[in-house]
Amino acid sequence: MRHQADPADLPHDAEALAALAVAGDAEPPPQARVPSLARHGRGATLNPAVRYDTQVISAFDDGWDTLGAEFADMPPLATTLIRDSTRSAIAWNSSPDIGFDRAVNPYRGCEHGCVYCYARPSHAYLGYSPGLDFETKLLFKPEVAELLEKELRKPSYVARTMALGSNTDPYQPVERTLKLTRAILQVLDRYNHPVGIVTKSAGVLRDLDILTSMAKRRLVRVYLSVTTLDASLARKMEPRAAAPARRLQAIAELTRAGVPAGVMVAPMIPGLNDAEMEKIIEASSRAGARHAAYVLLRLPHELRQIFEDWLATHFPDRAKHVLSLVRETRGGALNDSRFHHRFSGQGVYADLLLRRFTRATKQWGLDEAREGLDCTKFAVPADRAPVMAEAQMSLF
Repeated sequence: MRHQADPADLPHDAEALAALAVAGDAEPPPQARVPSLARHGRGATLNPAVRYDTQVISAFDDGWDTLGAEFADMPPLATTLIRDSTRSAIAWNSSPDIGFDRAVNPYRGCEHGCVYCYARPSHAYLGYSPGLDFETKLLFKPEVAELLEKELRKPSYVARTMALGSNTDPYQPVERTLKLTRAILQVLDRYNHPVGIVTKSAGVLRDLDILTSMAKRRLVRVYLSVTTLDASLARKMEPRAAAPARRLQAIAELTRAGVPAGVMVAPMIPGLNDAEMEKIIEASSRAGARHAAYVLLRLPHELRQIFEDWLATHFPDRAKHVLSLVRETRGGALNDSRFHHRFSGQGVYADLLLRRFTRATKQWGLDEAREGLDCTKFAVPADRAPVMAEAQMSLF
């Protein structure tokens, strides 16, 4: 049923909006769990309401098991592609705990369906649910390469490492046909612009020709995200991402080709996959990785509800234990959005995780200081200069 919000409850100024944002990050009250929306090949088991909507649709059980009948034997969900009309390519950030200040994302939403993905709540900005909508309603930017090139050609532009894959995976399945990530890399290659890539897909190997060329100029670094070595767990957590063994193989092939490769052991979920940390680091080192990083599970906004429902569906026997450990690392809550705390957590359990990571990376040689990418080679290519000159002269 739909609930119309009382206009008196809606924010009317910046202060009220800020208060609403803080309230939105608080623990929601417990609710009765409706039948799971779990579908084959999808990660989320529900489709929570968009937090900005003034109306909310709630499931209601009338006592005749109508909910069970409604959600039984549901067909697979198809992926819908939606054109993104954004007129800019570079997303800027000033977060003090992120190692880059710019990124380019050809897609919004991600078909990999990783249930823990911190980017899920961003789909609410687009009017879509962070649940199943996030992995089935994908926005793509068909002109992203042209827009990026336009921004790189601005006289005021100063090159710094560009992040590719900071929000959603640049090599998710749809990239096989749209090839927007490849188009972005072609632009960055021409302009000698450094780029750091994070992905869960072995599809990155398709662009090995570009990456190898850029690596010779110290312009690229690739991190494969490996959350588990257990194929069964991976299938549940990240149903359309590459199998763990395939990601390790991608690290090996990148290394053989001379492309600097590392591993993101992320996210570490207490009581679910964190026991594998040392094994993942060892396997990645043996595959050729030379650097590693990790991030503790984050559950902002709707992601708390999505993750809790997923746990209850797939791991009902340990759901309470996992959530209890998460709270232990987040000061009693399920999320802590403070800068310098959100990625690593706090408390005894979080400190132990950091010590384990530090020891394992030292043991397997993944604690070396990273060599910075070269920003000094950036230049507008010569074949583009006449275009700029003509455009300038046309003003007079």
